[in-house]
Formats: sequence, C-alpha cells, structure tokens
Amino acid sequence: MTEENYKYRTSDLFLRNQFNGVGKFDIPEIPKSNFSDDTLENLLLIGFDKINTDQSNYERMVHFFLYDYKFENIWKKPDEYVEKLKKYKAVLSPDFSMYIEMNKALQLYNTFRNRWCGAYLASKNIKVIPTVNWGDENTFEFCFDGIPKGSIVAVSTYMVREHNNHADQKDFFMKGYEEMLRRIEPSKIICYSEPFSEMQGDIIYVDYELSGWKYLNKESLDLPLHNKKGIIVNKTMLQPENFNKMYSLKGSGSAYGGKWKPKKTEDERFLGKPGEIKETFDKNGERRLTKIGDDGRATKERHFSFHNRPDKHTNPHDHMINWDPNRGNPLPQRPINYPDVVPEFKYYREVNTQMKVNKNIVKNEEDQFKTISEFKWCVDCGGEVEFQWKGKSYSITHPDGRINIGEGYYIKDGKNYNVLSNEPCIDIEGMWGDTADDILEYIVGGDRLRDVITQVEVVVRTI
Repeated sequence: MTEENYKYRTSDLFLRNQFNGVGKFDIPEIPKSNFSDDTLENLLLIGFDKINTDQSNYERMVHFFLYDYKFENIWKKPDEYVEKLKKYKAVLSPDFSMYIEMNKALQLYNTFRNRWCGAYLASKNIKVIPTVNWGDENTFEFCFDGIPKGSIVAVSTYMVREHNNHADQKDFFMKGYEEMLRRIEPSKIICYSEPFSEMQGDIIYVDYELSGWKYLNKESLDLPLHNKKGIIVNKTMLQPENFNKMYSLKGSGSAYGGKWKPKKTEDERFLGKPGEIKETFDKNGERRLTKIGDDGRATKERHFSFHNRPDKHTNPHDHMINWDPNRGNPLPQRPINYPDVVPEFKYYREVNTQMKVNKNIVKNEEDQFKTISEFKWCVDCGGEVEFQWKGKSYSITHPDGRINIGEGYYIKDGKNYNVLSNEPCIDIEGMWGDTADDILEYIVGGDRLRDVITQVEVVVRTI
C-alpha cells in the first residue's frame, strides 16, 4: 500500500468517524449553542451561496435552505469555509434534502451529512443551530437524532406552504413538527418563512423577504417583532410591486412541490361529479363543455372558440385532458379540429361566425401571470392563452403537438384583421416552439415576450 493510498483511506473526510454517534445509526451530535434573547431578536438570515461576496451582514445567521448543489462543497471541502463562517452570528446546519420520494438510504445519508457538518463546524468554534427536516413517518427513526434535548432548532415552512398552483403540505409538515417537539423538546424554534397557525412552541419567525438577496446591504429595515411565546406581534412583509419571488428553496415535502389545486376559479371546471358535463364560459363569453370522468377529473373539453386563430382551430374543437401523475394537474392536449362533421358532445350548438367582436375586457387579476415560471407552467401543461400588449391581440395555442404564438385575428371579406386593433394582420403564421421557453423569445410590439409577460393583459387562459 502506498503512503498516498494509506492517507486517503484513513482520512477524516473519508471515514467521517471523528464524532460520537447517537441512535441506531450513530448520527453525529451537534452540541448545544446558547444565545441571549437579545441576540435572537429581529433575526435575519443569509444564504450560504452569498457568503463569498458578502462583506457587511455578519450580524446574520447563515442558512442552507437552498438547492443542494449550491452547498455540496460544505460537505466535500468544509475547511475552505471555516474562516468565512466564523464571521457570522451563527450557522444553521446544512439542510440536505429529505423529499418523500427519495430512497430511504439517501434520506438517512442526508440526515448524517446535516449533523456531521454541524458537528464539524462546532468543533471549529462556530456556533451551530441544527436544521431539522424529515420525510414521511418512516424517517422518524433517525431524522431527529444528533440533536440534544432542549436545543434551539431551525425549520422552514416555505416550500410546504401553498404556492403557484400547488396546495399546501401542512398535514405532512405538522406530523414531523409535532414529532420533533416530542423528541427534541426544543427551547426555541427558528422558523424561516411564516409559521402555520397550528405550530406550538417558542417560535422565532424569520421573514423570508427580508432575509433574501434583495435586502442585503440595506442600512435600515423595518424589521418584524416577536414576543417570547412564539406569537407574531408585528409581522412585516416587504413585497415591492412586480417583485417576483425566487423559488430557490427546497428540501422538504414532495419533490414535485405538492399536489395541484384549482387556484383560478375557472380551473374548478376540471373537477366535478363522475359522468357530468360542466358548462362554463371564458372571459370572452365563449362557451366550454368539460366532461368529467369516473374519478371526478376532466377527460375531455370542447371549446366553442377559434381562440382568435381560425387557421389553427375550428369552432368548435376539442381537447383530451390528461393528468400529470406526480403533480396532479390537468394537461390539455392538442386541439382536435372538425372541419367537416362535428361529433356529439352530449349536445352541440353550432357557432358559425369567424368574426369576433372586439369587447371591452375587464382585467381579471387571477388570470395575470405573476411570474415567468407561472407562464411556463401554464403553456407547457397545454394551456391556451389570449393576451393584449400595446394595442394588439396575441394568442398561444398547441396545434400539431407544438406551441404556436401569433396575432389574434378575425376574417372579414377574405382579409385578416387583428382582434384588438382592427388593423390588417402582419403576422398570422407566428412563431413555433417546442417549449414555453421558446415562445418567450417571440417579439410582441417590439418587446421580447420574456421581458413583458408579467405586464401583458391576459384576456383568457384555459388553465
């Protein structure tokens, strides 16, 4: 055996055995750190991914509520970060992911890495607060090990709260939270993002927005206040107009972000009584029929509309509705056009005009795209969208299994006119793409769609 091989096989970073383990799986223990109440008052955090460039926020604690790839090096090369981390008030142990879909061996491994890194940093005279995370109930046999009773701990509710079109995962979270209270009996709980009202204990609420990158290097902030019983007395949520949240956190609950729920009122048409056909009308007053299958979910939908693209749709046309097996959201498929005979959809009332009347549209806030990611979700899931920008109408549809965007138009006397401006159409064929990212490169009114999608006025979106 060479000297080099001997050093490798006996190194601490290979064996990871330098700390006494507890529990069935010898999980390293993170020693308690003590903090005064004043130290924890108006607490803010900073992400580990910002410490290399940060030079002014040493009164904060460092958190790892980030995607794992952003902090893998704290496991691989911990010595490189010791001196940087010593400058901060404290460090929360790395929150390696514990998604419920993960293999149990990986969940155990990530619990070990969480505690090992915490114990290692503590051995370098850094104050460490254990971050607690869990999967389903099968992880309870190890996910709370390595944390002494009475410790201050940290949790995050950010990705288990309702977001985008996903329901909250409160039931999952509360099972683990209550088990944590029973086993660890924490003296205080640092909660990154707003706590659920059901959460018991001495909770220190840490505002997600104020701890984010947007508020680094601010000389003064209107900070939230906390009382000593964990009740939020004066919660400040700074959310500037048009500020898009960066959903960069992860690690808890479902890897898919929780099951879909109808967030828009119109989306409720996709759920109903088995066998029924639901009749609804979009914002243009155009009729839709949605057929509900045996499991209470939509199977097919008929649109009595051209969606302002008579070259891409007949009126009426149908969409088969599939369902995402992981997220649980509806996936409308490509339009089924009927240029000749229209099959029965329980009943059918013919609509024979191609000319669309320009209406005064009342803007509906729930239809507007708040983020680029919301737009991408809608379009990639098969949603058809009609929107207006700089006095013209545009439509997005899914003919031939691809995505198309172009001017919304009607036909009069054999000529094509923009639905909103009533001017002759310049771009009927539009642009084709395979993903919503492709479509975001389309130019509308001289602007790239990606740059203005949260500002356009959405008239209709089918999901």
